[in-house]
Amino acid sequence: MYKFPEGLYADIRIERTEYAAYSVQNNEVRNNSEIPINGAMVRVYDGKMWYTSVTNDLDNIQQELDNLAAIAEPNPDILNDPAVKLYEVHKDKVLRLEGDIDNRRITRKQREDLVQGYIKECIDDSIPEIKQWYANYNQGHIIKEFYSSKGAEIVQDFQQCYIGIWYDFVVDGVPYSGGKSFCFMDFEKLKGHEKEVIEKRDRFLDYAKNAVDVTPGNYVCVLAPPVTGMFTHESFGHKSEADYMLNDKTLRDEWVMGKKVGSDLVSICDNGDMFPHRGYIAYDDEGSAPKETWLIKNGVLTGRLHDANSAAVLGEELTGNSRAQDFGCTPIVRMTNTYMDAGDTSPEDIIAGVKDGIYVYDVIYGTGQATFTMKPSMSYRIRDGKIAEPLRVNVLTGSVFETLFNIDAVGSDLEFCDISTCGKMGQSMPVSDAGPTIRVKSLNVN
Repeated sequence: MYKFPEGLYADIRIERTEYAAYSVQNNEVRNNSEIPINGAMVRVYDGKMWYTSVTNDLDNIQQELDNLAAIAEPNPDILNDPAVKLYEVHKDKVLRLEGDIDNRRITRKQREDLVQGYIKECIDDSIPEIKQWYANYNQGHIIKEFYSSKGAEIVQDFQQCYIGIWYDFVVDGVPYSGGKSFCFMDFEKLKGHEKEVIEKRDRFLDYAKNAVDVTPGNYVCVLAPPVTGMFTHESFGHKSEADYMLNDKTLRDEWVMGKKVGSDLVSICDNGDMFPHRGYIAYDDEGSAPKETWLIKNGVLTGRLHDANSAAVLGEELTGNSRAQDFGCTPIVRMTNTYMDAGDTSPEDIIAGVKDGIYVYDVIYGTGQATFTMKPSMSYRIRDGKIAEPLRVNVLTGSVFETLFNIDAVGSDLEFCDISTCGKMGQSMPVSDAGPTIRVKSLNVN
């Protein structure tokens, strides 16, 4: 299809994307759009430097390739470059989102009717504490093509459909925000969740009315599945992205393969080949197939996430985790579907084993390096093995190492969160995170 230059490695990523959105705030339509975007990134590598061009002119890709090749330095030994040797060669077409499931078939009226139906059922103007509300819908469908000078020829698709209903509350002069979102690959699966939205709205309202300030200190904490997923992603998942280690010897020394890094109960995996979760990929943006990569197995560090460069530098196996936000971005090491594996204890038994502690029901965001931070949206006191009054908790903090070792119960209730978007180095990627209920012997709570 393309004439690749001699003595150089080259690849081409082509993307054809169709976006649509519809949003309403307090009965005012704020967005009702359909946007097609086509483009490509062309790259040439001579063993010393990458030469890159981004274009929206898909008919001119060969010229872009030739222009880059003209300024690169031919290298007859390029196929023996450590990273180039690792690039996989697949010839495949994986189009799983065609036919009735293809969201490009969804009309503007269908989107509007879906959102307006949720507004009718879930917005109650008689609740005085609700000062503003938002109903947001968006969808995207993308066809990606990948070609390389080693012979790769890949076509794959991806799509998502999202709806979220959110509220701004004010209770006794204190603002709160809460709501419920859903994201699926199939538009039809967005229908019929009004009861869940209302239940979440009412829980937020009850929390806002009745929560009391926590007394700062160290507590036994039980994390609900969405919180465990956030902890897994932010506090450990990013540590597993091996490009962070290339210029950080301290990090490499700290996270040595085979090292005991957590409780025997802790196993963490990343796997891009989990359709239809939000982090699913048929192939990564270097043309490699995703792998099931166990990062921790029974508390022992067993894997890392790699693109070809980091795998070559560290002398480890390629995992298929090179991902780019879009054709305008260079691929970097990213998570896909990252989860802490389930245990065999019921969540009820985990809570029952706590005499005095905190149950973290949901979380707004988290960050993590050596020390992690999570901001809960709703938390509750645990007294004598039962969930009691709601607590206002500003932040949870802890050492990643200590927390992994302090996990003394892992639930059987593994849940995936398919609404997550992960930011790194200015790029945002769809991901899924997941986990079961877990109990941590001690976390700092403020």
